[in-house]
Amino acid sequence: MDIEQRQSELIDHFVKRASAVSDAAALASVLVEATSHPSLFAFSEILALPNLLQLEATENSAFLDMLRLFAHGTWSDYKSNADRLPQLIPDQILKLKQLTVLTLAETYKVLPYDQLMQELDVANVRELEDFLINECMYAGIVRGKLDQLRRCFEVQFAAGRDLRPDQLGNMIHTLSNWLSTSESLLVSIQEKIKWADSMSEIDKKHRKDVEEKVEEVKKSIFKADIDFRGHEEICSESGGVMDYEEDRSRPKRRRHPIS
Repeated sequence: MDIEQRQSELIDHFVKRASAVSDAAALASVLVEATSHPSLFAFSEILALPNLLQLEATENSAFLDMLRLFAHGTWSDYKSNADRLPQLIPDQILKLKQLTVLTLAETYKVLPYDQLMQELDVANVRELEDFLINECMYAGIVRGKLDQLRRCFEVQFAAGRDLRPDQLGNMIHTLSNWLSTSESLLVSIQEKIKWADSMSEIDKKHRKDVEEKVEEVKKSIFKADIDFRGHEEICSESGGVMDYEEDRSRPKRRRHPIS
């Protein structure tokens, strides 16, 4: 099962569970379980559930902020707001650090080890590389190359995170520009196809005209050759008759007796 299919199944599972819960404490427990799951990395569908609003202005409102953190935030964001958020369990800490790598990989394709160690609170390169290999690449959320010489991680693929509210407008603008560019490109391609078809028809017509002219020349040469051969044969026959007539008109010589 690929990571996208697994994500979809887990999202459906937790959406159904969270939708069926009416008690605020029980709902908070579902959110902790969802943010702790080792294979779930998308939370916007859960965050959009109407019944999560019941957590606002209650003693469990911090769990809603926690869910927002896992949808859009990083490990550094948690450390900056730890006093206003529930204390994370080890599985949640691991998950948030994985999500932090995804956030960095969205922006940069080459991640320096020093930056990663600072963002993830990792003490040394060996620990960092073990984390990237075992917790990120083996999990299927990123692919890349560890460059020990340059001390960096070269990102080849990174799974997408949930869109932040302020990102939606930019994405719509980007997609609109892409659509406009694609439509212009399509028109240009269609015009070039028409031009190519037109040139092809002109080329076919020109080729046909040339072939017809070649055939006409062949026929003319063939006819001229036949006429020439006929004239040559007539001349040859006339020459033979004239020689014969001339031979008959010549006086015969008398032979003198040999003494």
